Amino acid sequence: MDKFSFLNAAHTAYFAELYDQYLQFPDSVEPSWRAFFQGFDFGVESSSNGQSTYVEVQKQGEPVEIPESVKKEFQVVNLIDGYRTRGHLFTRTNPVRERRKYSPTLDISNFGLEERDLDITFNAGEILGIGPATLKQIIIHLEKVYCDSIGIEYMYIRKPEEIQWIQSKLNINENQPDFNPDQKKHILKKLNEAVSFENFLHTKYVGQKRFSLEGGESLIPALDAIIEKAADMGVKDFVMGMAHRGRLNTLTNIFGKSTKDIFSEFDGKDYEQDIFDGDVKYHLGWTACRKTDNGKEININIAPNPSHLEAVGAVVEGIARGKQDRRYRENFSQVLPIIVHGDAAIAGQGIVYEIVQMAQLDGYKTGGTIHIVVNNQVGFTTNYLDGRSSTYCTDVAKVTLSPVLHVNADDPEAVVHSVLFALDFRMTFGRDVFIDLLGYRKYGHNEGDEPRFTQPKLYKAIGAHKNPRDIYAEKLKSQGIIEDGHVKALEEEYKKKLEENLDLSRQEETTVITPFMQDEWEGFEHVDETRMMEKVDTTVDMKILTEVAEAISQLPEDKKFMRKIKKIVELRHNMFFESNSLDWGMAELLAYGTLLKEGYYVRMSGQDVERGTFSHRHAVVKVEDSEEEIILLNQIEGAVCDFNEGTSCDFQIYNSLLSEYGVVGFDYGYAMASPNCLTIWEAQFGDFSNGAQIMIDQYISAAEDKWKLQNGLVMLLPHGYEGQGAEHSSGRMERYLQLCAKDNMFVADVTTPANMFHLLRRQMKVKYRKPLIVFTPKSLLRHPKVVSTKEEFANGTFQPLLDDPTASPEKVKSLVFCTGKFYYDLLERREEKDRDDVALVRIEQLFPLPTGQIKEVMSKYKNADDIVWAQEEPRNMGAYGHLLLHMEEAKSFRVCSRKFYGSPAAGSSVRFKKRHEKVLESVFDKTTENPV
Repeated sequence: MDKFSFLNAAHTAYFAELYDQYLQFPDSVEPSWRAFFQGFDFGVESSSNGQSTYVEVQKQGEPVEIPESVKKEFQVVNLIDGYRTRGHLFTRTNPVRERRKYSPTLDISNFGLEERDLDITFNAGEILGIGPATLKQIIIHLEKVYCDSIGIEYMYIRKPEEIQWIQSKLNINENQPDFNPDQKKHILKKLNEAVSFENFLHTKYVGQKRFSLEGGESLIPALDAIIEKAADMGVKDFVMGMAHRGRLNTLTNIFGKSTKDIFSEFDGKDYEQDIFDGDVKYHLGWTACRKTDNGKEININIAPNPSHLEAVGAVVEGIARGKQDRRYRENFSQVLPIIVHGDAAIAGQGIVYEIVQMAQLDGYKTGGTIHIVVNNQVGFTTNYLDGRSSTYCTDVAKVTLSPVLHVNADDPEAVVHSVLFALDFRMTFGRDVFIDLLGYRKYGHNEGDEPRFTQPKLYKAIGAHKNPRDIYAEKLKSQGIIEDGHVKALEEEYKKKLEENLDLSRQEETTVITPFMQDEWEGFEHVDETRMMEKVDTTVDMKILTEVAEAISQLPEDKKFMRKIKKIVELRHNMFFESNSLDWGMAELLAYGTLLKEGYYVRMSGQDVERGTFSHRHAVVKVEDSEEEIILLNQIEGAVCDFNEGTSCDFQIYNSLLSEYGVVGFDYGYAMASPNCLTIWEAQFGDFSNGAQIMIDQYISAAEDKWKLQNGLVMLLPHGYEGQGAEHSSGRMERYLQLCAKDNMFVADVTTPANMFHLLRRQMKVKYRKPLIVFTPKSLLRHPKVVSTKEEFANGTFQPLLDDPTASPEKVKSLVFCTGKFYYDLLERREEKDRDDVALVRIEQLFPLPTGQIKEVMSKYKNADDIVWAQEEPRNMGAYGHLLLHMEEAKSFRVCSRKFYGSPAAGSSVRFKKRHEKVLESVFDKTTENPV
């Protein structure tokens, strides 16, 4: 029997496939092959050290000497794998300077091969799809595929089918673009638009900030190619996010925004409507319906963004998921998110990692995102070597084993080829893919900067460098595709349109708001504070309330549940059908269920929200022996979305990754795309939301003023002083209240289940949307006095202020205003002291502040000579400062609170009790030394 039969039985391409499998998963390879590969690796290592090339392999207990010819074949296989794994390090992708040097190189000597092997024919060429070929031919092919204008990283991917797909694509086209003359002319046309637009602005608006795309103009033909091809592949909706670099160029040349409007923004004209403040031109969003060259109607959106460069990425993903859930639930690929990054930002900002980690999670996946990095090789004034520790700015892609293509931005055909490859991968596998568009930045960070201060050598090279359009035009001329005057004619035609629009813009005194996603918001109104204070009908028919209660208080009989789960669900039944004493958890679930019955849908996410941090919600229950998830709210009969083509409404709830910044941004985006969805983010503890402060400052509190964007996101922030220390007491309400102005959001700190029920329902029942911040309780979730009747749920309404239900106005000498959980501490102390001369009044809505009702209450208690503001938070925190800003009368209130502190609460439970006790005592005895 031939002792080499196990080698001869397979084709060389099969050897290579097995070898790749061995390198990634050694134990998955049949033992004989594993022994062979181990011997081969040892042999390669030995030969590279100048030692004997004799290789002996254990095959079923016998020593096997590998023939030199077979060993050489595998050395060529190893060389091929070297190019596949490390070829990207040796590409010609940098248009303006030499690349860094890496070792070992791809020299054949590093693979045990010699000059004399160059003319030998190897079967290993079959792996590349070129058949048996000489080593010289194999190397030429590998250089074209892996080391030209495109470098690709993909060998770390762990799914063989994805690797094989990528390799087959590379084998077919050698990673080289192959466009016909008309396609090349179209690429040149888009490049000309990009270059001419920037030149025009540079001439007409000298020194004005525009964050030009010069040096990265090939982004425009790249985006154009993605949109055109994706539409042919069935994509209906595009959602894009990008920071300011090249944004104006993208708005006009991809999204079709009129340059007349852009020129008006440059001229600093005011907006024709005074209901919002507007924003700088390179932050604005846009929505358009575009018809592709092949006649496909598509919806394209570029989201507005603040200067926090990567914040918009999370919002884009949320918008995309909102659109997918609403319209394309059966095929997420029909909505395509595209995020354009800067090189310094993608490497430096943690939000990118949070977004990337969402990519395959059930609650946040969007069927794959195309990430394009406009790589300037500098961040503001910081060199890339000072901006990251990783080799590439895109190395975050490896977190999710996403392929990365590094492309020379001066080679527009390579750029277009790369993005089409990326699109194909996304549509095939539903996964993220990254394009590193390596170019430069012609001017400083903005057009007023002097970049030579900090990068003199680089900018000397850039100053002598031709733009990508002129480089490409010369190439097409040499190919006989265009004639000498072609580019000049394109430029003159385009600039003529720009001049006409500039003249038109200067004939108008005002400019209009840039519309964004207006199609989703038809029928919704912009309202002021007066409308926000109007009472809203949130009543529910008792029959509907009962149907919902039945659904959430019955477990499936054919499944096994933990005893505690059974008890929780039984308790719900008892609350509603026997004791008529409903707690906070029931208030939430009944609010969600009744909204589902009325044709809305509900999404909630956050850390541990399915059960609830304090185990009060149990919106998802698990079958004990299988961990199957049961959502009782989705068992409600007759809950149908009339706005979603008759499909069943559902309650979606997801435990999030351990992120605040990214998840709040995602849910904000989701709410932006889904005004008929009650979208909720809950913090594990209220002050954990400070991890999302950028989203709160830039979007939640300011977006309606900046971008005329409504949003109904609800944030639930557990808040209350129970002695759990500095990070588990305060939702930092003072920060939200400081952001409140005019009519930008609701802030509430409610104390009864019924008020919470109506507050959540109000969020959907109005014909406008405002963010809602709710400081929710912890200890009150099971407090025996924090209950409401089902009649209060069915027939009540949200009450911004709750007067004291037991106080007699004639007897009251001390009128105490408070908010939230502290009310129940005060109530308990009042009962202990038997003080019927003290009235406790709760302010349930902190913004808009119900000042009219507060004044009415003050006039009601005419005999009260002591008016108190009581809060458990330190004086510099909580709602006291907000009260002073919005109500003149508050200046005369006696304040009972903790002292001024830097930390929200004491870490020691003993110290906590002392401070809390002092505040309580000061409320009931104004002669007691005030704790301040």
